[in-house]
Amino acid sequence: MTSGTYAHNQAPSALKNRNLQLYFGGQVVSLIGTWMQQVAMSWLIFRMTDSALMLGLVTFCAQAPSLLLTPFAGIIADRVDRHKMVKITQIAAMLQAGILTWLVMTGHVALWHLILISSLLGIISAFDLPARQSFLIDMLDDKSQLTQAIALNSSITTLTRLIGPMLAGLLVARAGESTCFLFNALSYFAVVLALFLIVPRRAHNDLQTLSADKSRSALKTQLFEGFIYAYKTRAIRYLLSLLGLCGLLSVPAMILMPVFARDVLHGDATTLGLLNAASALGSMLGALYIGSRKGLAELTHSLIIGYVVFGAGLFAFGFSHYLALSLPLLVLVGFGSMIVLTGSNTILQSIVDEDKRGRVMSIFFMAFMGLAPFGSMAAGALSGLIGANSTVIGMGLATLTLAFASYRLLSKDLLKKVAGAA
Repeated sequence: MTSGTYAHNQAPSALKNRNLQLYFGGQVVSLIGTWMQQVAMSWLIFRMTDSALMLGLVTFCAQAPSLLLTPFAGIIADRVDRHKMVKITQIAAMLQAGILTWLVMTGHVALWHLILISSLLGIISAFDLPARQSFLIDMLDDKSQLTQAIALNSSITTLTRLIGPMLAGLLVARAGESTCFLFNALSYFAVVLALFLIVPRRAHNDLQTLSADKSRSALKTQLFEGFIYAYKTRAIRYLLSLLGLCGLLSVPAMILMPVFARDVLHGDATTLGLLNAASALGSMLGALYIGSRKGLAELTHSLIIGYVVFGAGLFAFGFSHYLALSLPLLVLVGFGSMIVLTGSNTILQSIVDEDKRGRVMSIFFMAFMGLAPFGSMAAGALSGLIGANSTVIGMGLATLTLAFASYRLLSKDLLKKVAGAA
């Protein structure tokens, strides 16, 4: 794929793709429910335990499976029918949401239930994310639509992240957390139905042949092949290293939003919804910005901007004690983080070899989400020791350091090689 595929004239062809229409239609409904559950879950945990450390612990349980299972999930995504794999993971997630809804509505929920359910969802997500990201290209009529498909996917994710938290904040404040969990459980029907109506561009027998060829190689060998390939490809190695450090040092700051909403800004669940929605608004703007970039070189330069804006936004947010100031600062945080995540995703998907796509995407999520659990635990513990404000200020400084590292690593010489590899 060449950098010319980033032209704006690809948007209409991607939007007219029937598979994408079905998939994104289902995703809109389902992701609104997902964001509602995340906000309601964090508020429920903080309300039950009054502990930032417990927020970090439950987040650790939800994210830790990514570190252990995602590499193997990537291999499976390269070996099997990704369409079927995504169906299975989405149905499993729907069942998880149903169990959580029943526990909360009947009043039987306890902290250990939330830890167990979060761990279960983490296991499901470890298999779902690499398969879903890899499946995106299988739905396209032409690979030239990939950039716009990724941009559309990111835009929908951020749009629902804007809507979901605001709805969750209003519903939690007026009807309790169980309403959000029920909406999420029901929302999965939309995406599951869409998946059954989608017809992938690759025939099933082609996928069977690919799977049969791959089955001759040992699982362990394929796992090492993926890591070796990612390490030896300098552009991929640098992108994944920076992203992993970002997941460890910066992203976990968002788990402290319930602490900021109640203890720093002296608000309630509605305040929490507004904080998450502000970050989501920034993410949506970041996705639109990424979609406007032309060429891998320009996109890679944008990553440096993303790290700078993300770090500066976090640093300034840590000093704020006023909602009117905190909200625009979180818009900056969301803007920068989306540039970093979506920009890295787009570059990786553009330069990776097709037969290693699932494995590289699994490493992508392992780098970003696999280290985040440890950052979440550290953020929760530090918040209890030095306060949420000081913790976020430190994370902002760490992200600005990553911005300097990205400037040094993503040099002009490397950019030329990235563009040439594409």
